[in-house]
Amino acid sequence: MALLRWDKPSGRLILLIPAGWSLWLLPQAPPPAVLVGWIVLGGLAVSGAGCVANDLWDRRIDPLVERTRQRPLASGRIGVGGALVLLVMCLLAALAVVLWGLPAGSRSLCLLLAIAALPPVLLYPSAKRWFGYPQAVLAICWGFAVLIPWAAAQGSLQGGGPLAAVWLATCLWTFGFDTVYAMADQDDDARVGVRSSALSLGKRAPLVVGLCYACAALLVAWAAALQGVNGWFWGLWLLACAGWLREAWRLQRPQLPRSAFGLHFRHQVLLGALVLLALVVGRSGGLTP
Repeated sequence: MALLRWDKPSGRLILLIPAGWSLWLLPQAPPPAVLVGWIVLGGLAVSGAGCVANDLWDRRIDPLVERTRQRPLASGRIGVGGALVLLVMCLLAALAVVLWGLPAGSRSLCLLLAIAALPPVLLYPSAKRWFGYPQAVLAICWGFAVLIPWAAAQGSLQGGGPLAAVWLATCLWTFGFDTVYAMADQDDDARVGVRSSALSLGKRAPLVVGLCYACAALLVAWAAALQGVNGWFWGLWLLACAGWLREAWRLQRPQLPRSAFGLHFRHQVLLGALVLLALVVGRSGGLTP
């Protein structure tokens, strides 16, 4: 369904990737396959809720922006009432995962984290109206994709350096790729009067994005080293780093077409997945039953 963006899988995968980073950086990695499955289902439900909330907030702005004017609410194919019903269904699905899918010993903590994540998830779409760096709000939302899987597996947020490092890496990576995503709408956003980190940073945006990617890569590497990885991790990690460097360098080109920013976003899914693969092969041979 277009309102849930299921026709655009890149946006769904890019939320699940940091959850995978978290699960494969656990002290007892690899994680149980059942837990991975529940985390995926919960991530899809929360992602869907965020998409619906975004379109509800922006239903009067989206028709004015070239990239978004054909979205279901903006084009009138779906009404506000139907969107609200779908939003509630997504939130109930996420709640069901927490209450009945996750390990019993971690449900209370995961429920608290889910409740804490709800305000930034639902308010992020409004941040562009009052905050010059709304992408930082999204980065906080993505950070919960690290905390909740860790809490589900551990029953606590005791993780020291590895947990802190992967959380911060996720926040920086998210701020970077969402700033690039906002670059595609800079002209429309300026005309409509909404804000973004792309507009706030201006010509400095490519440099900041590159620094975010570099710091994220180093933080994941530090977390992986602390948890103990084999040589396969480092080879794949270096390959991902080369990809991040290449993508950041490309942003320096003048007069990039709008399509270049969407392509950059899709490449981030591949690079993030490559880092996840590095962790999987670096810490295990596969899922435990």
